[in-house]
Amino acid sequence: MLDVRTKGNSAFDAVFSEGRMSIGLVLPVRTGSDDIDFRKQLELAALADELGFSALWVRDVPLNGPWYPEPIGHLDPWVMLGALAARTRTIALGTAATVLPLRHPVHIAKSAVSLQALSGDRLLLGLGSGDRPEEYRAFNRDFESRRELFKAGWEELAAAFAAPSSITAGDTRFELRPVPTVAPPMLAIGSAGQSLDWIARKARGWATYYREPAVQRDRHALWRQAVTRGAGGGFRAFAVAMGITLNADAGEPPERLKLGYRTGVNGLAGILDEQRALGVHHLMLNLETSGLPVRDALTQVAQASGLTASSG
Repeated sequence: MLDVRTKGNSAFDAVFSEGRMSIGLVLPVRTGSDDIDFRKQLELAALADELGFSALWVRDVPLNGPWYPEPIGHLDPWVMLGALAARTRTIALGTAATVLPLRHPVHIAKSAVSLQALSGDRLLLGLGSGDRPEEYRAFNRDFESRRELFKAGWEELAAAFAAPSSITAGDTRFELRPVPTVAPPMLAIGSAGQSLDWIARKARGWATYYREPAVQRDRHALWRQAVTRGAGGGFRAFAVAMGITLNADAGEPPERLKLGYRTGVNGLAGILDEQRALGVHHLMLNLETSGLPVRDALTQVAQASGLTASSG
């Protein structure tokens, strides 16, 4: 059952609503280099906040190795979120996704309520199961049990948010402090081996990767059916993570890539319109620039998206 304190959550409502698509950024914003200055990423986050982007998302990548497709080293998500909370004012801060089976649910709960206190209740808690067997071995977790581990961890985490003053382990009772005034909305990032009906019952929303329009249209239809069955037709968010490589040549037409597009800014508006028409409530952009200063790229994306602050 959903925790009633998540209803009316201002961060959730600012990012997700029926009939509207908001735009968020997955950090770090890339420039074609694997050498990331994360202090500059904080500056870009502050700029995104000023420009009117609705959310910043960070990933949970604890380990690197030859089995991981990117050489970039990601910061610990909770350290990064704490820094973002201090450098931004209104933009929502999300995990996309915290790998639930590799972290104890009580540790996640403690990090979440701490971030809520620091940020003014701006956390969106995206949870996934992860898909890298090597990380499971490193953390002494059984990769083949990840579906069951995810489901059990979700229930324990939801229970901690629902009753933060009465967490029990055996015959011992614990309290989660600071007690959250607003429990962070829990979102499923990917399916984590669960059915869409389970996600619709348990989560405030579902995020998936970009797929070609015909495939995405079918996935959204399946989601809406699951929401009708599992949530009585109540609102559940639908988010899509899309890669955008933005070129300096504004007129370069969109070129479809595996998980997104390569395009000039003139083609970006059409891409965004397509996603709105496909029922997307929030687009999580994995943005990379090609020959374009990254601050200029953020401004161009804001303008193409019609963000209010982009014209000011």
